[in-house]
Amino acid sequence: MRKKMVAGNWKMNTTFQEGETLAGAIVGKKGEAPGDVLLIVAPPFTHLSALAPPLKAAGVGVAAQNCAAEAQGAYTGEVSARMLASIGVQYCIIGHSERREYYGETNAVLLKKVRQALDVGLHPIFCIGEVLAEREAGRHFDVVRTQLEDAILPLSPADFERIIIAYEPVWAIGTGKTATAGQAQEIHAYIRNVLAAKFGALAHDTVLLYGGSCKPSNAGELFAQPDVDGGLIGGASLVADDFIAIANAF
Repeated sequence: MRKKMVAGNWKMNTTFQEGETLAGAIVGKKGEAPGDVLLIVAPPFTHLSALAPPLKAAGVGVAAQNCAAEAQGAYTGEVSARMLASIGVQYCIIGHSERREYYGETNAVLLKKVRQALDVGLHPIFCIGEVLAEREAGRHFDVVRTQLEDAILPLSPADFERIIIAYEPVWAIGTGKTATAGQAQEIHAYIRNVLAAKFGALAHDTVLLYGGSCKPSNAGELFAQPDVDGGLIGGASLVADDFIAIANAF
């Protein structure tokens, strides 16, 4: 059985003090969530070293929102995967649509980031997905295939086993729009088939998360789909009650 997973991406939100309060609320409510659902939170870099120990002690996974494409050196302002691993981070979001759009991250750069994360033992949460124009043009399957071919399919089977895939319909992020459960299942099944063509049975154990405006009101229908294993949650992860309610949607 694949893991059930709900990962909260806080993005550039919360001061340290606000993040500490939010993390404490999530820890306090974790017992209300099903025991077989893995909760992960991705606070800003500034919070990670302080929040990782109490979150991990409570059984909540800790993710970074990004990492550098290089291991070390003269890269002012960057944070390496090795630095993240050294403070107890376990997961790293790579290739989020906002990184692709606002910071010009290409699939070639993202493959380097994936390898950096894997080299130090992190589990990449690799994001793929199409923008509205690509969806309306019927190119969504081609877009996600290319993203996988360039940054995931080059991996060895051993490395691929540690990958989590998050599908983001970019047109549904922060817009209030959501892919229907049928649309989510259709493309998640397609993604799994693309992965299976390269990695065989390993793809059937790969966690596929839905990452487009998932909230308590629609999570149950989305998570009921056979190839949707959970969610990468944005805004709703900033409210502990909503985050736990999404986990309870299983």
